[in-house]
Amino acid sequence: MGLRVRASSLLLSLALELAVALVSVSAQQKFGINYGQIANDLPDPTRVAGLLQSMNVNKVKLYDADPRVLTAFANTGVEFIIAVGNENLQTMASNPAAARQWVATHVQPYIPATRITCVTVGNEVFSSNDTVMMSSLLPAMKAVYAALGGLGLGSQVTVSSAHSVNVLATSFPPSSGAFREELAEYIQPILDFHAQTGSPFLINAYPFFAYKGSPGTVSLPYVLFEPNPGVRDPNTNLSYDNMLYAQIDAVYAAMKAMGHTDVAVRISETGWPSKGDEDETGATVQNAAAYNGNLMQRIAMGQGTPLKPNVPIDVYVFALFNEDMKPGPTSERNYGLFYPNGSPVYAINSGGSGGSGGGFGPGGSLNPYYTSMFSSSSKSLVRTTFLTERVMLLLLLQAIVILLQS
Repeated sequence: MGLRVRASSLLLSLALELAVALVSVSAQQKFGINYGQIANDLPDPTRVAGLLQSMNVNKVKLYDADPRVLTAFANTGVEFIIAVGNENLQTMASNPAAARQWVATHVQPYIPATRITCVTVGNEVFSSNDTVMMSSLLPAMKAVYAALGGLGLGSQVTVSSAHSVNVLATSFPPSSGAFREELAEYIQPILDFHAQTGSPFLINAYPFFAYKGSPGTVSLPYVLFEPNPGVRDPNTNLSYDNMLYAQIDAVYAAMKAMGHTDVAVRISETGWPSKGDEDETGATVQNAAAYNGNLMQRIAMGQGTPLKPNVPIDVYVFALFNEDMKPGPTSERNYGLFYPNGSPVYAINSGGSGGSGGGFGPGGSLNPYYTSMFSSSSKSLVRTTFLTERVMLLLLLQAIVILLQS
């Protein structure tokens, strides 16, 4: 009898461990999303909070520190990245008190009810020709970091800045990735800061632009995560089947060339527009559904890049809503997964395959086990993983029942 009890206890322990593992895997399948608000017709943040919870999204990135949003998401468990605008960099760099005031106003009052985990200081600063702003970036980052520490928030909130992938001078093959020479004096100390504070290096990467710029030479399946022969890096012999992963590894290579293998890379923006001008080749609903759907499926699998296969990619999709007041080409106003009324931009199509269908699963969910945004092969792979895990758990539970009855 004692042996039976010990055996049943062991089986129950294994079952519980597997259940916990399944929960952990599920948690890793959640992706981040950019919540832009350059529009005059967006829903109230309280409705947005409900929408994101129904989608099982647990990470949101803002372009400001909107108090309405931070209040609406209190006690939801959603992690937030909030932002200091470029217009504040010079003031914060020269006057640390301004950084302390900003943190005291935009961060401290909302913690811990709202989970603010990162402050981005500036956005794509190196895409401008403003050398004063470039020089102000790191001092401003340090001022915000010091302000957080002074208020006892340094262990909860990291400090970073989002950069365009165009900070790279070369990106292919990925192993030859290098930062632009004229930016080295700015980026080197920023990488030192990230290493010292344990914060990530953030990159905004859009394979769409590469395809739009050269549709005759850039493979559409390669940029959409669709089946393709892939491209081999001759220096590492690693094979890449999509451009985004190649860009991530190029950033790792560029950082390594500056002496850093101790800083994580996070994709702070990536996405695909569902509509564009006549000269914006590839900006279609079908391609947007394929890009975002296939990317989310890979996030669900906890997949890493060829260079970092054991480090799941960390991605913030752009964007939650179409934003009707954004300037520029038509595509800029059509990156959203949703229309402002909350309906999905991609039509629900449970039988879609390849890039021909898109949409959302039950209740508007983007849970990878239910979404119809993925290609048939992607859905099959995720469904198989899902079922295999649950079969294992059921077998363990059945074994416990049989053992206890015997």
